[in-house]
Amino acid sequence: MSRSVVVVGGGLAGLVAARHLAEAGADVTVYEQRETVGGRVRSRQHKGCTLDYGFQVLFTAYPAVQRELDLDALDLRPFKPGAVIARPGQRSVLSDPLGDPKATVESLTNSEVSFSDKLRTLALRQDLSGRDYESLLERPDASIREWLREWGFSERYLSNFIAPFYGGITLDRSLGTSKRVFEYTFKALSDGRSVLPAGGMGEITRQLAARAAEAGATIETGEAVTELKPKRRHAVVVTDEDRRAVDAVVVATPPTVAARLTGNDDIPTEGVGCVTQYYRLSGGSPLDTGKRLLLNAGGTKPNTVVPISEVAPEYASGDDLLLNATFLDEDLFDTPSDELAATTRDTLDSWYPERSFESLEPLATDRIPFAQFAQPPGVHDSLPDVRDGGPRTYLAGEYTEWSSIQGAMKSGRKAAEAVVEDF
Repeated sequence: MSRSVVVVGGGLAGLVAARHLAEAGADVTVYEQRETVGGRVRSRQHKGCTLDYGFQVLFTAYPAVQRELDLDALDLRPFKPGAVIARPGQRSVLSDPLGDPKATVESLTNSEVSFSDKLRTLALRQDLSGRDYESLLERPDASIREWLREWGFSERYLSNFIAPFYGGITLDRSLGTSKRVFEYTFKALSDGRSVLPAGGMGEITRQLAARAAEAGATIETGEAVTELKPKRRHAVVVTDEDRRAVDAVVVATPPTVAARLTGNDDIPTEGVGCVTQYYRLSGGSPLDTGKRLLLNAGGTKPNTVVPISEVAPEYASGDDLLLNATFLDEDLFDTPSDELAATTRDTLDSWYPERSFESLEPLATDRIPFAQFAQPPGVHDSLPDVRDGGPRTYLAGEYTEWSSIQGAMKSGRKAAEAVVEDF
């Protein structure tokens, strides 16, 4: 294949597309408006700590993750299954007895969730284990809350565990998100592990960029594409610095930018967001979570607290603890960082009355208004196809699949395959 292709955007989808196009013999150039690639999956260094953009984890069982990444090279640090359910003066572990047998007794005696709900969880795990991942996105849809109630789960289980746990995954503590997202991620958590690369989530995109470059793709950072002009025989790509005619364009930008560049009204542009903060706790002893995240069952602010350095010590500086807290309330986007930190400090004080968090130091605040596109029930049936970008223009983004690392990587591969097939 001797064709020229521009990939607009250097996130997960764009880098995967660039690699596969270059491997097929195309002359590929990636334009990324930021100075570094990665999109929402990136990391930075601050005061000796590795801070990801927001809080993210990698699910090793995702099929696209298995295909596109060298997991061994990422030097992964796994979370323990399940979580610690926290409320003032009380913390208790709820884990997967099949994936974490050492926590079986503690999980079975957990008073936050009834024994019948625990049995239903095992039955649900068994049901999903026999299903193909792709089929999960094609089944009849409903909200997570509606579907779990149909399974017979109690409101107490939904409030104490599912709402904060899946609030962290879908950024929707009301559980109004499509059950397809729940099924897919629940199966992935059962089939594999949730992990952090020792060097930060940005290692994922650094690896993808290196693979694309090794295949022959050219990656131009700090240069934004401002306009696309599809023609019958070629497409014109206009950047801040230049304009060029190419055989095909793959648009792998955030949804709002993709909709503007292509004029496709089917691209979902309604987003859900979150605010996350990183903190350093100097000289603090571990939070005794067993490498699990803390779920807020007694309130909503913050939704979760994650002992990052207990899972991946490489993220922290020296013996300090590195923590992350995620807030889902939209009205908190304008709340000053010091007030958010005070809320987290008060919440931790209530969960751990035996210790002090006075030295909790906020390091960074990420306000992310469009962390995912909104995924109410049925939304996946109306998403655009990779060929719906217009003449000679293809779409690569999670918004052609579902909002996840899996969706982004798969869309990049599918867009590349469509270009290769069409040319």
